[in-house]
Order: sequence, then C-alpha cells, then structure tokens
Amino acid sequence: MKHLSYLNKFFWKYRWRLLLGILFVGLANWFRVWQPKVIRNALDTVVERVGYYKEHGGIAAHPEAFGELGRQIAWFGGAVIGLALLMGLFMFFMRQTIIVVSRLIEYDMRKEMFAHYEKLDLAFYKRNSTGDLMSRISEDVSKVRMFLGPTILYGLDLIFLFILTISSMLNVSLTLTLWSLLPLPFLSISIYWVSTLINRRSEKIQQQLAVLTSTAQEVYSGIRVVKSYVQEKAMGRWFAAQSEEFRQKSLKLIRIDAFFFPLMALMIGVSTIITVYVGGLLVMEGKATAGNIAEFVIYINMLTWPVTAIGWIASLTQQAAASQKRINEFLKTQPTITNPVASQPSSAIAHTASNGQQPSDYSLSGHIRFENVSFVYPDTGIKALENVSFEIMPGQKMAIIGRTGSGKTTLADLLVRMYDATEGRILIDGKDIREHDLSQLRRRIGYVPQDVFLFSDSVYGNIAFGKEGIEREKAVFYAKSAAVHNDIMDLPEGYDTLVGERGVTLSGGQKQRVSIARAFAKQPDVVLLDDCLSAVDTNTESQILGYLETALADKTAIIITHRIYSMLQFDKIIVLDNHRIAEEGTHEELLALGGYYAELFEKQAEQ
Repeated sequence: MKHLSYLNKFFWKYRWRLLLGILFVGLANWFRVWQPKVIRNALDTVVERVGYYKEHGGIAAHPEAFGELGRQIAWFGGAVIGLALLMGLFMFFMRQTIIVVSRLIEYDMRKEMFAHYEKLDLAFYKRNSTGDLMSRISEDVSKVRMFLGPTILYGLDLIFLFILTISSMLNVSLTLTLWSLLPLPFLSISIYWVSTLINRRSEKIQQQLAVLTSTAQEVYSGIRVVKSYVQEKAMGRWFAAQSEEFRQKSLKLIRIDAFFFPLMALMIGVSTIITVYVGGLLVMEGKATAGNIAEFVIYINMLTWPVTAIGWIASLTQQAAASQKRINEFLKTQPTITNPVASQPSSAIAHTASNGQQPSDYSLSGHIRFENVSFVYPDTGIKALENVSFEIMPGQKMAIIGRTGSGKTTLADLLVRMYDATEGRILIDGKDIREHDLSQLRRRIGYVPQDVFLFSDSVYGNIAFGKEGIEREKAVFYAKSAAVHNDIMDLPEGYDTLVGERGVTLSGGQKQRVSIARAFAKQPDVVLLDDCLSAVDTNTESQILGYLETALADKTAIIITHRIYSMLQFDKIIVLDNHRIAEEGTHEELLALGGYYAELFEKQAEQ
C-alpha cells in the first residue's frame, strides 16, 4: 500500500470533487436503507388491518377496506419509488464525481508519464523494451485507475451501507441480525479465493495476449521479408500455436469464473433461509413481525454485493499497488542527459515564439571542436571512441568515413547530445556542449539518422515535423532540394498521402529523402547526415549534395558515409578505424597517403 501513497497529490488536487462524491455515496445509501423500512411498515400495516377486519366481521362487512388498503399501499408504493429515484439520482452523482475523478487522475498520470518518457535519454530506451514501456503507460495506469475509481467507490459504498444497514438491523433484533449475517463472512472469503485464482489466470492470459500482439506486429512490420522468403504458412502455424495456448488459458479462466455467481447465489440462498427460519421463530414468540422478516431479507440482498466486493476490492488494490510500484520505479528514473538551463530563467526561453519555434536570437556559427573525446556505452561497456580530436570551422564541410563499428554514428549521437562523452569534451562555438540549451541546440542541428523513421502522418506532416507552421510552398521547396518532390507527386494524394506506420508505404530511398527534406526544413545551422544516401541513385545523390554545396554553402555540414562523394568538395575528411582517427586531411592528401581511404576510392572507381 505504501506505493499507492504517490497518489495522494492527485487526491489533494481533486479533494473537493472527492468530498462531494463521499457525500453523494452517503446520501444514496441513506435513501437505499429507508426502502426496506417502508416495505416493512407497508407489510405490517396490511397484516394489521386485515387482522382487524377479520376480527370485526371480515373484509366483506367493511366495504371501505379495499379503498383504505389501496390508498395505504399506494402511499407506501409511492414512497418506495420516491426513495428509489432519490437513491438513483445520488448514485448518478457519486459516479459523476468519484469515477470522473479517477478518469481525470488517469489522464494526469498518462500525461506525466509521457512527459517523463520524453525527458529520458537514449540509453534508457536501449535498456527497456518498447512492450514494457507501453505496458506501464497503458496496463499499469489502467489498473491504478481501477483502484481510484471502482475500488474507492465500492469501498465507500460498502462502509456506508454496512454502517447504515447493520445499525438498522440491530435496532430491530440482535438475534436475527447475527443469524442473518452468519453466512456472509464465508461468502467474502470464498469470493476472495475465487477472485485470486481469476486474477492469477488473467495475468497469464494478459502475458499470452502480449505475445500474440507482438507476434502479429512483427509479421505485419516484416511482411516483405515473410513474403520474400515464402514463410506465410510457417508464420501462420506459429501464430496458430500461440493462439491455441491463449485459448487454453482462457478456458481455464472460464472454468474458475463459472464458480463465481453460483457460489454467490448459494450463500445468498442460505442466508435467506436462515433469516426466514429464525425470523419465523421470533414472530411466533412475538419478538418480531412479518414485516421484519421481509425487511431483513431485503437487507441481506443489499449486503450481498458489498460483502462479495470485499474480495474483489482487495484483489484490485493488490494489483494497483503492484502496478503503481512499477510506475514509481519508472518515474524515479532520472535522465543522465539534462538541460543546464531548464530550471533557470533564460532570455532564449523567454522569447520562444508561441508556435514552438526557436528564438530568433539563438543560432550557431557551426564551429565544432572535439578535444580528446572518448566514449564507452554505459550499459554494454563497449568502447566506441578513443581519444578523438578534430576541428571544423563555420561553414566547412566534413566527411567521416570508416568501417562498420568504427564509431561513426556515435560521433553523430554525441553531437546532438544523445550521450555525453566519457572523457574529453566537445565545444560548439567555443562553448562546452553540456552548457548549451539542449532543446535550442538540437533545433539548430539538422540531423538525419542512419535509422530513418517516419511518423504515421502525411508526407507534408513529416516534412514539417521539425518546424511548426511551415507553409506548403516551403515544404515543396525542401522536398525538391532533397530530390523527392517528383516521387511525392506520383503518390495518390501527393503531399497529403499518409505514409503508414514507420513510412511502410514508401521505398527505402523515398523515406531517406523525406527525412532529409525534414532536416532541411528546419533551416539548421549545422547539417548532420548519417549514411542517409545509401538507398539513392547517383543522379539523386548529386541533386542533394548540390543543395548542400549551394543553398547551404555557409552552413557547417558533416556527412557520415561508407562512400566517397567526389562531386562535393570536403574541407576535411577523417577516417575512423578501431575507434580512433586513423587518417585526416583533404581528398588529395588522403589519396597521397595510400591508406584505407585510397583503397576505398580505388574500389569505388572500379565499380
């Protein structure tokens, strides 16, 4: 339960709604408890009047009897209906307060968690699977909401109903109360036992459902591979096997669930029989009336659900505590990459435009300097860079070439500060990268990562992602600069075409070029392209590099690649090997060295 104390801040935030909800729960149960009393009075009145008429010549001798009894029964009936309407009204109000509060807190928690997800660094996402992250923000929050809504609501309902009902029963007869309530504790224990079994099997079903979902998602995402390797039947058999396991687990749950309502009906029946039997004995002794028996039978039926709900509430509370523990662990995780100006007043932040764009006075000249930078991945301990030093002046173009695993992408990640260097430092415009406003730094760098990602949005939406409010004409211009405009116009709806999940409806080269257009649209001060021209032909490549050579001539550009672009004059080329800079210089200088760069150039020239 200590984990659920995190929710106290939300209870305080919505305290007035909750207090109002508690009042409504109390009023609803007060009107509910009055109904059996009215029915008791109605039955006792009818029995008393009928007995009176029988003692004085029978009902036939009193023609006014039917009218009198009819009026009394109508009055009692109207009272019961009135009380039921008032009870229903306040039940509606209590759900509109407590259940609505649970939805509001669920909304707040999801927003808080999503905002925290966005703050966490890249290392966190490499440590945790997407399925686990999704589970925490969906399943775990939903289980906590069940505690905030139904559990609290029915818990309050149980408390009020118990107090009001049992006090009313005790006012009539202590003996009949004790005998009537005797089976209810056994009912609660039995329901708790059944609920525990149901919850255990439900968790197994949820786990299997997650496996089914992951299997389907993998097949859908990799449908091209599945079809190209003709593995449709194999994947179908795999999915069928997982589905069969899901079916078997579901059947086991249904068999246990089948005990729930029969068990409840049995205990209610036993309690009703005891009430009628003991109540009949008390009526014979003159210690109770027939109306009291009817009243107690109604009370027993009223108490059945709250007593049954004790086990259900306990189970939901346990699940919520376990889920909240997982949520708390996640929320306590702090990013290793922090913004040094996030908690400080900053003129750059203060003048941020309402459309979310960077302040006009924040820009980078593009002077980049690495000083003895080394980096080791924190989770794996793998060394990616060792004692790397180089300098790029504003407006220069630099290429980074090297074998797979030499550390090229790590350099890009360090430049946009996805990680911080383990040793050494990176200076941008003479200032340590860790002292820059992180959000503004990233806004001024146009980064196209090696793993191209497009959102399930229109082509225009993907190009405009990095700069809100960009005009359609501008998006078209940057698409032309990335040599993808003609491809877009061939799509069914042009720029309004939805690209599908992760851009699945586009080819690899189209996705690369749309992502390049997205980077150009930011109008960055520094352009960083990480092997993003691998899926384009020579002519397309020339158009993109031509834009870098002309329109972005005054911008610093870094191109990470396995290929040598002779059409673009680089001011500097560095060759990474074994996580170090093995060669550095211009194209002509590196050819003269006769090293890895020269070998690569010769191989490409032969192709």
